[in-house]
Amino acid sequence: MTASDTIVAIATASGRGGIGVVRISGPDIAPYISGLIGKSLQPRYASHVRFLDEEGAILDDGVALYFQAPNSFTGEHVLELQGHGGAQVLQLVLERCLRLGARLAEPGEFSRRAFINGKLDLAQAEAIADLIDAGSREAARSAVRTLDGAFSRKIDHLRDGLIHLRMLVEATLDFPEEDIDFLEQADAWGKLDAIQASLADVMAQAHQGALLREGLNVVLIGQPNVGKSSLMNQLAGYDAAIVTEYAGTTRDTLREAIQIEGVPIHLMDTAGLRDTEDPVERLGIARTWAVLKKADIAVLLIDANHGIGEKEEKIIAELPDIPLLTVHNKIDLAGEEPKTSKHGLEIWISAKTGAGIPALRHQLLELSGWRSQGEGAFIARARHMDALRRAREHLESASQAGRQLEFFAEELRLAQEAVSEITGEFSSDDLLGVIFSQFCIGK
Repeated sequence: MTASDTIVAIATASGRGGIGVVRISGPDIAPYISGLIGKSLQPRYASHVRFLDEEGAILDDGVALYFQAPNSFTGEHVLELQGHGGAQVLQLVLERCLRLGARLAEPGEFSRRAFINGKLDLAQAEAIADLIDAGSREAARSAVRTLDGAFSRKIDHLRDGLIHLRMLVEATLDFPEEDIDFLEQADAWGKLDAIQASLADVMAQAHQGALLREGLNVVLIGQPNVGKSSLMNQLAGYDAAIVTEYAGTTRDTLREAIQIEGVPIHLMDTAGLRDTEDPVERLGIARTWAVLKKADIAVLLIDANHGIGEKEEKIIAELPDIPLLTVHNKIDLAGEEPKTSKHGLEIWISAKTGAGIPALRHQLLELSGWRSQGEGAFIARARHMDALRRAREHLESASQAGRQLEFFAEELRLAQEAVSEITGEFSSDDLLGVIFSQFCIGK
């Protein structure tokens, strides 16, 4: 793969459609314009044309758009051919481009060229794929904010602050006659506090975006016959799980995807946790503990008629270190009303009647750290959160360095590198390969 190649791909989804698009990008696409269309095109104007084969026969009738470098998505010359959306006719146009010398684009190669040519940074490039894959309106809006540069501007502000602070510290190292008083007069430690506060704000917003993109893994656990399957059906809005009065009905992990305020929730109903000699049920219980290791929140259901007993306490003691929401179910049989404890970690509901379910939904989001904030979130990936966490750790180490200015300067440098990874200002070719390989062909 080289930037000197001319690349081509079908940019619309496979299958039948009213319109199909073939996209071409490269350093010189004049041969493709003359070979496919047979006449010149005015840049940035839509022209009604016929797409021709090598003998001048018509392949399709459509619209051609020519974008002259650098005023295009990729920063190169781009030709977009909009024809009819049939699979065969698009393939004919694609094959004609290949015969003219173009190479079939790799996944994400158009976006990668846009990144390399400075048309967008790495966070914006990833937002293109996230916008396409968005599973809710909120996720789509957040992806658009990132694509528009909201996330990148926050990162640039952090980077600029770190660069300025590094300049002050390293100037002191270069000129030892200027003692520590220089940094104190320049309020270096105050500037560090301000950067840490800005980073905390960015992390909070990025966490919201990460929830929108990745979703939340919620596992329902408890003794057999406490209503886990009934609760799953209530949250899902239909009978996703079999419900009977017999204990041990659920023997395997059932998964269901729901949304709460646009946040994807990966809900898992599990086998009841108890001592049993049934080999099939024991296998289901083992799978319950396995999924708990990857869970974001554990929801422990108990029968409101008897509350937390010795068996429930044993389950709680063996849980991994994740947030726990205790749900007292069957309040319709216990004669109780729906309510939530002051600390919010216990809630009383009826999975049968639906009483208390809205409060339960709200509490799941509270435990996840989600805050409804309208247009405030921007989409974020796991690698973004990892880079921000590393930056926070380096800034904490810098604040603890005190008058050891060499250590102070080094931690600031590492923090700057971490935040720069997000926009691709500091990144390896291997990282770029992994990121863009997950894109669609034609993007």
